[in-house]
Amino acid sequence: MKSKADVVIIGGGVNGCSLAYRLAKKGLDVVVVEKRYLSAGATGACGAGIRQQWSTRENAQLAIQSVKIFERLSKQLGQDIEFRQGGYLIAVHDEKEMKQAEKNVAMQRSLGLTVNILEPEEITGVVPILDIKGMRAIGATFCPTDGHANPFKTTFAYADAARKLGAEINTHTTVINVKTAKKTIRAVVTDQGTIQTDVVVNAAGIDSKTIAEMVKVKLPLTPFRKEILATERLQPLFEAMVISFKDGIYFSQQKEGQIVGGIPIPEEKGGYKTMPTFAFLSHMAQTLTRYAPVLKHVNVLRHWTGFYDVTPDARPILGEVKEVKGFIQCSGFSGHGFMISPMVSFLLTELIAEQKTSEVLESLSLDRFKGKNIEKELSVVG
Repeated sequence: MKSKADVVIIGGGVNGCSLAYRLAKKGLDVVVVEKRYLSAGATGACGAGIRQQWSTRENAQLAIQSVKIFERLSKQLGQDIEFRQGGYLIAVHDEKEMKQAEKNVAMQRSLGLTVNILEPEEITGVVPILDIKGMRAIGATFCPTDGHANPFKTTFAYADAARKLGAEINTHTTVINVKTAKKTIRAVVTDQGTIQTDVVVNAAGIDSKTIAEMVKVKLPLTPFRKEILATERLQPLFEAMVISFKDGIYFSQQKEGQIVGGIPIPEEKGGYKTMPTFAFLSHMAQTLTRYAPVLKHVNVLRHWTGFYDVTPDARPILGEVKEVKGFIQCSGFSGHGFMISPMVSFLLTELIAEQKTSEVLESLSLDRFKGKNIEKELSVVG
């Protein structure tokens, strides 16, 4: 392990690895520290979706720019990340939701996004297996450029590219302490050694709160267990991701044919709960087969849990904190870190390497929680 670096990134998920790649490309000496293995946290447990349909302008901007990067990322990194654009179909169930959908679509279109509101009879034209009556939909929104990518392949492609540029990535390495002097970052202490540095990026997912506490910074993060299942492989049935904010369900068919999806159980509360539950399987099966009765005899092969690191407004915490110079936040993604990671790493690279900030970074800083008027992201599943 190196004893000195320009930047130490804590966390080996997609955001940590993409940032390592971009910073190394700028010529910075970068070290990544991951306590388990790459993509062991939220990245490896996510549903792999990439959508641009959001209620807040910042999330929509991050997502739209990220999709543009995803579209050329396989070529750029030299590895196939399995990015494909089958669209996202978001069910709308009542007039209140429709009014919000209309507001969202107007904002998204103002940013240049191609997105439409569908009538009920148009829904099965996008996803033929859906039962409109069963899903109780009065319409939907659809963006054809939304899609999927393989989170494991994306993370490892970033990591491989970062290593080729000189970045050092240390797995199975636990951060014990972050040292400061005069409210300035000085070093990261791990169980494998100490790294002297002036910049630390906190990209540790649900452990970001613990890392921040090492330098006496409080992050308003709450861990929420999320459960996901994967079925046996089927013949191609549909291409779009289907989601509902009201029912909390999302599901899609992967490249290999399996249906992957999740839903929160009604009694779920925040906390570090890792065990999968039968309540999830029951609730997911009932809701999924209500949406798509054709799937009622499909076998479930896998069932796992992951964590959202949730902020009060369901938007990420990004950028340097005022309390500690050189302490950069890259957390609080509330389940959406994979899909906006390309643009997040771009903006944080500009901040770290060139001291350039942006309107998006300013609006998503930790300081926003000091005010009373916080705009909450409404387009959240679960």
